[in-house]
Amino acid sequence: MREFHLKTPLKTGDLTEINVGDVVYVSGLVVTGRDAVHKRIVEEGVKPPIDLRGIALFHAGPVVKKIDDKWRIVAIGPTTSMRMERYEAEFIEKTGIKLVIGKGFMGPRTAKACAENKSIVSFFPGGCAAILSKRVKKVLGVHWLELGVPEAMWVLEVEELGPLLVTIDSRGRNLYEKRVKEIESSREIVFERLRSKIFQILK
Repeated sequence: MREFHLKTPLKTGDLTEINVGDVVYVSGLVVTGRDAVHKRIVEEGVKPPIDLRGIALFHAGPVVKKIDDKWRIVAIGPTTSMRMERYEAEFIEKTGIKLVIGKGFMGPRTAKACAENKSIVSFFPGGCAAILSKRVKKVLGVHWLELGVPEAMWVLEVEELGPLLVTIDSRGRNLYEKRVKEIESSREIVFERLRSKIFQILK
């Protein structure tokens, strides 16, 4: 496991040495986007309000507070990423997003899109929303607020956001599939031992 410190906008060369299981921290521009943002861009064909090429996408619905005319992030934690699986491949292709941050794993369509577009997906555990908010230095803007605070696209300046565990790398290798294979393999070993034990008891 290696550690990488990234800064947006990201280029393909920034990600090629990163493998599944590595840890990354990201600084620079990050935007939030959950179900409604993905649907608007992918299904409805709406152009993103800002250029997302090379930017990091955070599957998150922040808790915010407005002080005078400025927004402040009170807490920001990841949303379950698999909810976006049906959109993510096309979202990556359409927007040029290079880093996805979320909770849990994503599936084969996203992995294929990462390989084709040289992007990566990373995981941050839930339950640390207040801590993670300290990594947000500034709210640069908000778009599509009519979708609601959690579903809007928040544009954030972050510093050393992480640690983020890489679950899909730019070659499309998927930690989820790797773990499933390991579990399946272990299950067969356990079953074989149980069968052997039962056979010995019945003899």
